[in-house]
Amino acid sequence: MKLPSLVFVTLISISIVWLPEKAKTQVDTSSSPAPAPQISAPTIEQKFQHIRENGRSSAPDQTPTEFTEKEINEYISSGKIKLPAGVQSVVLQGQPGVIIGRARIDFDEIKTGRNSANPLLSVFSGIHNVMVVAQAYGAGGRGFVRVETVSLDDVEIPRFVLQMFADKYLKPKYPNIGLDSKFALPDRLDTASVGLHTLTVTQK
Repeated sequence: MKLPSLVFVTLISISIVWLPEKAKTQVDTSSSPAPAPQISAPTIEQKFQHIRENGRSSAPDQTPTEFTEKEINEYISSGKIKLPAGVQSVVLQGQPGVIIGRARIDFDEIKTGRNSANPLLSVFSGIHNVMVVAQAYGAGGRGFVRVETVSLDDVEIPRFVLQMFADKYLKPKYPNIGLDSKFALPDRLDTASVGLHTLTVTQK
C-alpha cells in the first residue's frame, strides 16, 4: 500500500472487518461453568488480507471495515510501508472528513538532482517538521484528497507556493498526486470515510 494513496486516503491511502471464526463452545459436564472462548480482534494485516481476497470476488461483501488511527500509525511506524525518500516519519490523525498528517521531512533529499533558482522555493530546504491538513474521502471507487493547509515548523505556507513545489518536485514522480488529487481505489473499494480517529471503507 503506497503512502501517497493514503495520504494520503492516504496511507493513505483502504476497507471489511475480518472476523476470525468463532470457536464452538463445548458443553461442560462439571459443576463449574466453562470459561467463555476468547476471540481476538482482527489485526490490520488480517483486515488487509480480507480486503484483497474480497476484492477478487465478483460480488464482494459490502460490510464496512473500520481501521483505527492507532493501528494505522502503528503499521506505518513498523517499517512495513516504504516511505518516500526524504520522509523520515509519519503520524496520521483522523477527524470527520479530514486527515491531519505530521511528518519529519528532509527536503534536500526529496529535491536531489532537481534544484530550483526560484527564491520562493528556498523554504523547502533542510529538515522540517511538516503538518498537512487535507479533506479526504472515497466514493464510487475513487479517492479524493484536497490539501487545505501545509505548515513547516508551525509556519503556514501560501497555497500558490505549495502548488509551485508540487509541480516542480512531486508531479514528475507522482503525476496523480497534488493539492487536489483523484485516484482509483484498489481491490474494488467503493467508499472511504474518515471519522474521529477512524477510517471506514466498503467494497462493491
